[in-house]
Amino acid sequence: MLLPLHILTAIASLGLSTYAFFYPSKPKLRFSYGLIAATLASGFYLVWSSPSHMASACITGLAYVGIVAAATVATRHKLARAGHTG
Repeated sequence: MLLPLHILTAIASLGLSTYAFFYPSKPKLRFSYGLIAATLASGFYLVWSSPSHMASACITGLAYVGIVAAATVATRHKLARAGHTG
């Protein structure tokens, strides 16, 4: 049951980070951080509970983290340039 929730959270995180990049705001940025944390936490649990089946999925997970982190950092820089950080 955790795997579908993990996948759904990761997809939502990708979508939100993309949306937040084009329409940045502090609440979207914070929600994006939460989705990233939830995806990482559920991913760590999945790997911990059955490590032999998750080795290839970890490569995909690392790519996900890289893409979403880059989008989130870019969004944060956009907000900083616009003067919306505080």
